Amino acid sequence: MLDDRTSRTVIALMVLCIIIGYFVPDWVMNQLMFGFSRALAVLGLMVLWRTGLVSFGHAFYFGLGAYTVALLDINLGVSDAFLRLLAALVVAGGAGWLAGYILRNYRDIFFAMLSLALSMVLYGILVKTEALGSTDGFAVSIPSFFGFAPEGKYALFVLICAFGAISAVGVQYYLNSTLGRLTTAIRDNEVRVEYLGYSVAHAIHVKYVISACLTGAAGSLTAMALGQVDPDSMVNWTASGELVFVTILSGPGSVIAPFIGSVVFELLRTYAFELVPHAWQMIVGGTLLTIILFLPGGVWSLVEKMVRKKS
Repeated sequence: MLDDRTSRTVIALMVLCIIIGYFVPDWVMNQLMFGFSRALAVLGLMVLWRTGLVSFGHAFYFGLGAYTVALLDINLGVSDAFLRLLAALVVAGGAGWLAGYILRNYRDIFFAMLSLALSMVLYGILVKTEALGSTDGFAVSIPSFFGFAPEGKYALFVLICAFGAISAVGVQYYLNSTLGRLTTAIRDNEVRVEYLGYSVAHAIHVKYVISACLTGAAGSLTAMALGQVDPDSMVNWTASGELVFVTILSGPGSVIAPFIGSVVFELLRTYAFELVPHAWQMIVGGTLLTIILFLPGGVWSLVEKMVRKKS
């Protein structure tokens, strides 16, 4: 699996980030932590995007992952980060597997709107149910690691980096497999893929479950890093919109792109809010328009151009 150049680059970059994270100020580490957590969801959306599918409802899985962590913490006292992450993967993956039986039969705007409907149903349930925190949400306790509760968030940062690297390498391996290589073929001509003996519905279903698992993991890690879950920031349609925004910003060219694009988005949003707190959305929206017009391949296309010039 690690014979692939991209996979080796992912591992090297994440090791470098872990080392850098130890020395930088906490606010820098927090930006990286939130960015890398979100990148997992963007990585999942990228798998779908390469097939020609765009989901405007992936906050459904992001919220499931986040609320799984919160409910385990409050109801069962589970503080171990690995158990929380595993539970979020199971819940989000199971939900994605069930929803995939419906969504795999739809394309284009129908796929996008059905996925959005799913997230809004969950949003409505969370907002109206006091037992689930209603509009206030829940506080999430600091995670432990095999019974050890270190001070600060560096241990969680290492977990996020490690899981991000494993996920990126896994997705790269999948995209290089036979089923993964059907991604662009399905986007270009589904009928031809069926004639070749492959099931388009099955292939899309697998991609959807992978995407759901990654997004659920993103939600769980974000909840632990933030120490708070609430429906407005994690399940509402605006949360899904942000994930789509970062996917466009990153570009579909590489599994590394979501991590770069997510960190760029976190920095952009932070400084835009600091400079113009009442109009920061205009700066973010203007950036998106600029990317679409001048960098249709996302930030990753700019990285590729720089690499080509050096070589």
